[in-house]
Amino acid sequence: MKLYEQLADSIAISIQTGVLRRGDRLPSVRHTSVSRQVSAATVFQAYYLLESRGLIIARERSGYFVNAGATSIPNLPEPSANQEISPSEVDVSHLVFEVLAAIRSKAVVPFGSAFPSPLLFPLKSLGRMLSAAIEHADPWMSIDNISAGDLELRRQIALRYMIDGMQVTADDIVITNGALEALNLCLMAVTRPGDTVLIESPTFYAALQSIERIGLKAVEVPSHPKHGVDLVAMEHAIQSHQPKACWLMTNFQNPLGSLLTNEKKQALVSMLASYEIPLIEDDVYGELYFGEQRPTPAKAFDSQGLVMHCASFSKCLAPGYRVGWVVAGRFAKQVERLKLTTTISASVPAQLAIARYLQKGGYDKHLRRLRHTLMVNQIKYIEAIERYFPEGTRLTVPQGGYFLWAKLPDGVNALSIHRQALQLGISIAPGPIFSAQQQFQEYIRLNYGHIWDASIEQALIKLGQLIQAEMK
Repeated sequence: MKLYEQLADSIAISIQTGVLRRGDRLPSVRHTSVSRQVSAATVFQAYYLLESRGLIIARERSGYFVNAGATSIPNLPEPSANQEISPSEVDVSHLVFEVLAAIRSKAVVPFGSAFPSPLLFPLKSLGRMLSAAIEHADPWMSIDNISAGDLELRRQIALRYMIDGMQVTADDIVITNGALEALNLCLMAVTRPGDTVLIESPTFYAALQSIERIGLKAVEVPSHPKHGVDLVAMEHAIQSHQPKACWLMTNFQNPLGSLLTNEKKQALVSMLASYEIPLIEDDVYGELYFGEQRPTPAKAFDSQGLVMHCASFSKCLAPGYRVGWVVAGRFAKQVERLKLTTTISASVPAQLAIARYLQKGGYDKHLRRLRHTLMVNQIKYIEAIERYFPEGTRLTVPQGGYFLWAKLPDGVNALSIHRQALQLGISIAPGPIFSAQQQFQEYIRLNYGHIWDASIEQALIKLGQLIQAEMK
């Protein structure tokens, strides 16, 4: 990333987090040049870039200002975490399927979707890579790629770990059908029906469905909307319930958007290691950060091979290609064998296409554009929520990803809003699908990964009106 882009992203973070508020004047070019120890030309380039994104505006003979119309983040209070509950059977699939059925139509505004807009991805470039990969493919590739996956793709993924300061080899990686298969394989490798698994609360509903399908019990550990899982509550749960595994999102958790600090990740890994509990780390949003560098996975602090790091290209490059992977540590052989006895291998052409795309060097450029779009979207969505939702709404402000977690005013039922919104062609993800006990009745998750336009704004206006009417 060029120096002016780094400076622009640093200022954008200050806007996104509310350090710079709507209408604030930015430091002069001269002052910024001196304070950041960069040239005036670099500052001008950064300001021009921020202006092109709609984050700041120039006023003649006055300087640069945070755009008053659509760029500041309201200082809304964050929802509080819930309390830990006892182990429980999981039965959420019927509710999850009801919600997912609502987002299959393009006519529905997809606030409830788990994916960003497909229009944000280089699908034409990937298509060309796919065509070229198939044309020049070795006829034996379908045999060679059983079951760990394409060697060149695994090598490219290992290179990205190396860039992030982690020593991972191609042999450590198993390619899967998306991250969800990786997560399921890890769960099956370390548990048996009837075992207990620690999860965050709220948690990603697919984790609940996996636990339900395998016949496991869940212990929900409270998670702070900004700082992530409560380690004190987690240790208490470990001592009380002897779980066999722990499934967490450490970076931009779904649905909260929370991010664990490196210190907390290290403490988490150390604590789990002291009890010999495997950590299944779901890190599908790690590349969608708004800061200067990718947040470190908990896997980086793993010296005993207990952390199974799962990720995917589905959320950041190639939705629909269903290519994910896992670095499973001491459980790698079990995971690879389970892969072989279930789906054998991920799509070979899809693997070859993505490997070719990574080789060509366009991935990081794409990621920069995608992160910029999501960051600007977040600002616009949050400002609209502040404007159109009733007083008493509370909201998280994540540092990455593309989800907002909102607490509706007291007494407003999220499932009721979900069903009414569908009648208006708007989907949301109601809070109960993110809990084994179907808690969070007053919460909703909103996806801001779809490009801002008039239809998005109108949908948020209508949602605000539904919520207001529910309060009466």
